[in-house]
Amino acid sequence: MNEHQDPGSLRRRETIVELVRTAPVRSQAQLRDLLRRRGIGVAQPTLSRDLRLLGLAKTPRGYVAPETGAAAFAPAELREARLERALRTGALGVRAAGALVVVRTPPAGAHPLARALDEAGLGEVAGTIAGDDTVFVATAGERTARLLARRLSSALAGRAARGA
Repeated sequence: MNEHQDPGSLRRRETIVELVRTAPVRSQAQLRDLLRRRGIGVAQPTLSRDLRLLGLAKTPRGYVAPETGAAAFAPAELREARLERALRTGALGVRAAGALVVVRTPPAGAHPLARALDEAGLGEVAGTIAGDDTVFVATAGERTARLLARRLSSALAGRAARGA
């Protein structure tokens, strides 16, 4: 199952990040109420899953989006596990192209995967650009791109071996 294909989920998650960035949100109940005011109904288990997938951290002042500090709360092993999960569930293919690595995803799957790549803190990744179904990963050069493509492809190979 690819969680990133549903446009409603994508809209809901974008709205969650926007709400958390613009004002303190101290609880899931408050967040559900804010979403409801914007015409987005969501069940509590779904909201919990969204918060986890978005990498939001709960601090004494409320939820924090990764760009404002939540990624720093996650150990490297957890960030890499998130990347592997994002690759297994959202990547269709990986290949090197010059100094870039091109990762193909289903429609609307590129942004979450690019975010997971950025947050993983991989030394080979200089930056990412996400379209709708493609992520371009910039590296220092062709050799680095080939090495990174192999590393990212290994998660896809693992998925195929498990029959996913």
